[in-house]
Amino acid sequence: MEVVVGRIGKPHGIRGEVTVDVRTDEPDRRYVDGAVLLAEAPRGSAFSARTMTVNRTRWHQGTLLVTFAELDDRNAAEAARGVVLRATVSLDEVPEDPEEFYDHQLIGLAAYDLEGAHLGEVTGLVHGAQDLLQIRTPEGRNTLVPFVAALVPEVDVAGGRVVIADRPGLVTPFEDEQGPEDGATEG
Repeated sequence: MEVVVGRIGKPHGIRGEVTVDVRTDEPDRRYVDGAVLLAEAPRGSAFSARTMTVNRTRWHQGTLLVTFAELDDRNAAEAARGVVLRATVSLDEVPEDPEEFYDHQLIGLAAYDLEGAHLGEVTGLVHGAQDLLQIRTPEGRNTLVPFVAALVPEVDVAGGRVVIADRPGLVTPFEDEQGPEDGATEG
């Protein structure tokens, strides 16, 4: 299984060091010297390396700076801008923080509301400024729920379930959006 751990930013200096937009809560675990990360170049990029080997890391003013074996000068570093970095994790690996989860741990979990009513199943995650759980309802609708403690107060991976503080319009539709198949009447 692969997880996104960062994206290469701009070069820093002339010796191939680059900034990395960190996309993991465990940078000290993913960016260790000798770590080999999978590299995915953006469309249209001439960058061809499929893997990147971490030579050295350091933090500078809150930014992770990384020297990769494949980038030996500023030109190579500039060519790597935008490359997405992924780490391979085993399915039984879990994050160090008990409040963090890998996507594969959440996909397939049953979703319930606070009263125990079945809402559907987690079918995916959307990562961005705010992570979102994608829930497929029994009726086949797909909904997105912000993955924050106020709306997802319980995640029980071992029990195979998540609890969602549902409200109309979040997972269950507003009453005026329900069609005849959802129990509303046309009028």
